Amino acid sequence: MSTLEIKDLHVSIETEQGTKEILKGVSLTIKTGETHAIMGPNGSGKSTLASTIAGHPRYNVTSGTITLDGEDVLEMSVDERARAGVFLAMQYPVEVPGVTMTNFLRTAKTAIDGEAPALRTWTKDVKAAMQQLRIDADFAQRNVNEGFSGGEKKRVEILQLELFKPKFAILDETDSGLDVDALKVVSEGVNRAHEEGNMGTLLITHYTRILRYIKPDFVHVFVDGKVVEEGGPELADRLEDEGYDRYAPGAGVAVAPAVQA
Repeated sequence: MSTLEIKDLHVSIETEQGTKEILKGVSLTIKTGETHAIMGPNGSGKSTLASTIAGHPRYNVTSGTITLDGEDVLEMSVDERARAGVFLAMQYPVEVPGVTMTNFLRTAKTAIDGEAPALRTWTKDVKAAMQQLRIDADFAQRNVNEGFSGGEKKRVEILQLELFKPKFAILDETDSGLDVDALKVVSEGVNRAHEEGNMGTLLITHYTRILRYIKPDFVHVFVDGKVVEEGGPELADRLEDEGYDRYAPGAGVAVAPAVQA
């Protein structure tokens, strides 16, 4: 079992108006085999947490720690984090002109594992994963995300997840822009990766609809850069009914202690 542990994390960015603190003391522990959902309104810091774990240079960690099995993640480069087992499915996947899906996937898998996968097995695995995610076989020869629809880009993110087999997957609003059919396909892919690889999942979302297909063990409510409440799946159901108004300033909701799962 592996553990990704975040302790008292404070993160800021530089803006035209000066330094702005986004995360204000986030603590969270995720173990392989667990699924954690982070929910909250726009601008609460959810995507900042995802990008910080992955190593985006825009985000400056001013205090706190992130460790993976005791190793300091903040001292790792982005590629070192990927090799250590951290995977980020981006909210807005980027297009990569001039790089085919086939070349990208095999090059990335080689970089992560430190050796090239056996070609015959790899080709079979890619084909099977694409079929399960309902990605047309022709996409293998197209440039990464170039001309893809929003839903197609999200399916390609989950294709990478299934093939790369990380220890921890951070899914940054993977459900945004998906219709019901695409949401089911993407969720099934996440569930397969979770079950086959005993993966830990950090699922960031505004809405509960994806949680009908990917069942969380823990739910964390993010407001204004902090975790303000934590609980089980029933907390997501309550948020569906009540929304986030109860966490507004003056509403009287205390900040919850960190879950030490």
